[in-house]
Amino acid sequence: MASSQEPLTTGKAVLDRNPDKFLSRSVHDLISLKGRTIVITGGGRGLGLAFGFAVAEVGGNVAVIDLLDKPHDHFQKLATEFNVKVKLYKSDVTNYGHLQATFDEIVKDFGRIDGLVTAAGICPDEPFLNREPESVARCMNINVLGTYYAAQLAARQMAKQEPAEFNPRGGSIVLIASIAAHVASKGQTTSDYCASKGAVVSLAKALGVELAAVGIRVNSISPGPSPAPCFMIACFVLPQANDDTAAGGIDIMVNEPPMRRIGDRTDLKVPVVYLLSDAGAYHTSDDLLITGGIHAGRLM
Repeated sequence: MASSQEPLTTGKAVLDRNPDKFLSRSVHDLISLKGRTIVITGGGRGLGLAFGFAVAEVGGNVAVIDLLDKPHDHFQKLATEFNVKVKLYKSDVTNYGHLQATFDEIVKDFGRIDGLVTAAGICPDEPFLNREPESVARCMNINVLGTYYAAQLAARQMAKQEPAEFNPRGGSIVLIASIAAHVASKGQTTSDYCASKGAVVSLAKALGVELAAVGIRVNSISPGPSPAPCFMIACFVLPQANDDTAAGGIDIMVNEPPMRRIGDRTDLKVPVVYLLSDAGAYHTSDDLLITGGIHAGRLM
């Protein structure tokens, strides 16, 4: 007779016969990324940099990929204050060969990849009837193909690497989508951006199903309105034509969400760690909407 501590196997399904496991795994243990290496595209500033801090704060090593010649000044704080390994790699997510070489370099430097966050993205704001093909292609290349390439390269490494005590198998991929994948942006004309983020949400669902067999979870996060330096944000870009237009954009972001406030990068730090860590071990093929409620409806 099988021990009560041994898993019960039925066909391909495995039933956990240790229902008291929750007693030995604390929340602090589940949320930890100690020993794991997380790759973050677009991590030199904005949301990506905030995700780097979130990972480092729970013990994870951080490999940042960005096209910037120089990251935000806060990167130095990330690199020196958390007693984890942090390194910046300059690379273009739309250039597959270059990006592949970058991932190879990350594996050489860190030994493995346990998680990926795809925060690289752009958000053009121009009427649909005026959009130029080259501009549309650039948005799609960065937001869709750049996300696809990074996810593929990370997943290939996760699937083949040796197990570790802190990560016996696979890994976790978090794709940064947007509320724009679900509802149009009031006061903006971001058709290609909305389409690109819709593709990211669909990609996460498909990959979560396909890669489950090799122990890789894939989810997306759709942030709501939130400002970042230089008016660049994950889900919207405020128009910069003049001060009145920018003020109008801020007014929309404050007053449209039911919670009546703009989101903050702090609102996304714990969700991204949850999805990367063992705390989210049974969570895949999902899109987390962190929008202040705007995905459900706008205040009248």
